[in-house]
Amino acid sequence: YGTTTYVEMMKIISDHCESVGVEPVFYQSNHEGDLVDKIQEAYFTKADGIVINPGAYTHTSVAILDALKSVNILTAEVHISKVEEREDFRQVSFIRQACIGTITGLGTDGYLRAIDKLEE
Repeated sequence: YGTTTYVEMMKIISDHCESVGVEPVFYQSNHEGDLVDKIQEAYFTKADGIVINPGAYTHTSVAILDALKSVNILTAEVHISKVEEREDFRQVSFIRQACIGTITGLGTDGYLRAIDKLEE
């Protein structure tokens, strides 16, 4: 999915957030339950929005979908690659049902577009 490291991506996102007056909180986990916990935490900390790249959980996680629906926080889904041009099973996104939009195929710039979409 490119050569940008996670640390480099966080810097790009932080700089963009600063330019639009948003304070980002970063979280990454490979564990579905941890992601659900973080989504629920966003409710209690009164987050204004969630930008999520659910990776393979996009196509499998009813738990993440339910967590996003339960917190009722504006959410944008991001995929670095163009999932619509990939395997058939990747065409189904459970997560999308809880999102105001999905950004695909823009690489890490998709995160910036998602932040802007939440700010509209």
